[in-house]
Amino acid sequence: MRYVDGYVLPILKKNLPAYRRLASKAAKIWREHGALEVRECVGENLDIKYGLPFPRLTKMKRGETVVFSWIVFKSRAHRDKVNAKVIKDPRLAGMDMSSMPFDMKRMTYGGFEVLVSA
Repeated sequence: MRYVDGYVLPILKKNLPAYRRLASKAAKIWREHGALEVRECVGENLDIKYGLPFPRLTKMKRGETVVFSWIVFKSRAHRDKVNAKVIKDPRLAGMDMSSMPFDMKRMTYGGFEVLVSA
């Protein structure tokens, strides 16, 4: 069964163009190293009336929105192999984490086994 790395992060709307450039570059690298799919989605309808809305979950501030992203792999073992290659890729290795267009301390991330696939 497939395996998914999922990410949720708040980001200033004015930083979306910089994030798109970074995410496009990273997606290309992940795909080159074997990821099956990469998706980067920006919040558009976040004003929900039930559950725990993404804005509250991420402690979204004025001028921010939420990015919801995922990367699909064949399995967890495949994810581990792909991510090991990505980490060593020189196009990302020298990246300054303090210059990210979002606050990495407020990003949430996890690995997920696929429960249902339709």
